[in-house]
Amino acid sequence: MTTTELPREQQLTEDMTFGSIHKLCIATYCVLMTVSAIGNITVLVNILKRRRNLRFGNNYMFMHLAIADLLVTFLMMPLEIGWNATVSWRAGDAACRVMSFFRIFGLYLSSFVIVCISLDRCFAILRPMSNVVNVAKRSRVMLTTAWSLATVCSLPQVFIFHVQQHPVFTWYEQCLDFDMFPTQLYQFWYRILNMVLVYGFPLLVIFISYACILTEIFRRYQLSSDENFRRSSLVFLNRAKNRTLKMAIIIFVVFFICWTPYYVMCLWYWIDQQSAEKVDLRVRKGLFLFACTNSCMNPIVYGYFNFRSGRGSGYGATRPGQQLQHHQITALSNNSTGVNSRRGSNCSSIYRDNSNQSMSWNRRSSHETEMHANNNRDENHLHPNSAANHNLRTTVSTVSEVPEAR
Repeated sequence: MTTTELPREQQLTEDMTFGSIHKLCIATYCVLMTVSAIGNITVLVNILKRRRNLRFGNNYMFMHLAIADLLVTFLMMPLEIGWNATVSWRAGDAACRVMSFFRIFGLYLSSFVIVCISLDRCFAILRPMSNVVNVAKRSRVMLTTAWSLATVCSLPQVFIFHVQQHPVFTWYEQCLDFDMFPTQLYQFWYRILNMVLVYGFPLLVIFISYACILTEIFRRYQLSSDENFRRSSLVFLNRAKNRTLKMAIIIFVVFFICWTPYYVMCLWYWIDQQSAEKVDLRVRKGLFLFACTNSCMNPIVYGYFNFRSGRGSGYGATRPGQQLQHHQITALSNNSTGVNSRRGSNCSSIYRDNSNQSMSWNRRSSHETEMHANNNRDENHLHPNSAANHNLRTTVSTVSEVPEAR
């Protein structure tokens, strides 16, 4: 008796036989894999070319984000391509467990590194006077935590996923988490926990972090408007505010769009599997493909924009057209050394690329330095709000690292 002659409940379903839908999925994964590989490798190469700046927060975190996305690109995507080609699982139980770990590890790591980047930028604005050592140490601690959490969160997959035979077609085997929980409720909440960690928690952190950044910038901009502050500095701070707002919207929207369709379909499937399976298989497969799109978009959002903004001196550095503005603003500070300590790598790159300007900026005689210090003391005496102005100037210098989305 052939498959088509069997009763309907004993026939292979559409997603259990290789067909046009699987071919479309393979083609789509190949495109996503190519785009993600080109984007993330480009970002990684450009960062490694500037290894002198690698110990600083932005560069260090962008490198780890590119690595995380490359894990998704070269572990998860090829697995999905091969799985769609064979339809059933043919690699054995051990490979099922190992690949189930790496299938989600890259996704966890990518989301957690995005959380680190958001928090790092938030700290840079709210605590701009942190020295380079503290910033580098904070970056290492956050990234170590991200890698550790990604490992811990992915580890249960090794014990949950296994190879199981089809009850009717014993030759058909699949790698799945079926019958590994005491009840379906346990399975449901385990999946919800995964969704919260990969999608809900990072989305919330992105929103809160950039909300705090924008609130602080608007507060200091309003403070500067009420005081005697240089117009050029106000204009520059306003531009930084607009750049930050654009970047915050782009980061939030891209993350939301990349993950929401996938988890909407997952939630539907977890809550009411029967009605979810009535949805056209092409729609279901298409929505599940969204799980990989974030790794394709990250190089654009976090890599391309930062590369554009730091073309002359590395990711997150000041653009050549902004060098004079940056100098003018940091020169206003009551303690320009403290402000620039956090930006030493970026500024040194600018000075190396523009030796003529650096001569005039850096060669200040001891007499001029003393006069400058005396003027600062007089200014502090005349302006009681100089401390607030100093914080604002520091924020201007820090915010200039936020790239402009163009």
